[in-house]
Amino acid sequence: MQQMTPAQAAQWMASAPEAPVLLDVREPWEFAICHIEGALSIPMGQIPGALSRLDPTREILVICHHGIRSYQVARFLQQQGFNRVINLTGGVAAWAHDQDPSMPVY
Repeated sequence: MQQMTPAQAAQWMASAPEAPVLLDVREPWEFAICHIEGALSIPMGQIPGALSRLDPTREILVICHHGIRSYQVARFLQQQGFNRVINLTGGVAAWAHDQDPSMPVY
């Protein structure tokens, strides 16, 4: 599975011809504290029932707090036939540290 650091993801997002789906798999209370602008919130436990909301032909960057839940969801999506899935290494915690120091952290 492909993984990206926050710096790689930011560069990729800025230059991609089509914006990737930013899939945030944290719980709603976590998403309310902070998230990457434009992210789609579907908590990890709801992913199996929400597959129809995702396009398997689009690139999907999976995001969580530290990169563990997103890694698990990315692997699950790959098993379901999603071939363009990328895990954000370090999650929003690393994103806040490396890309957006103004982002609230928890």
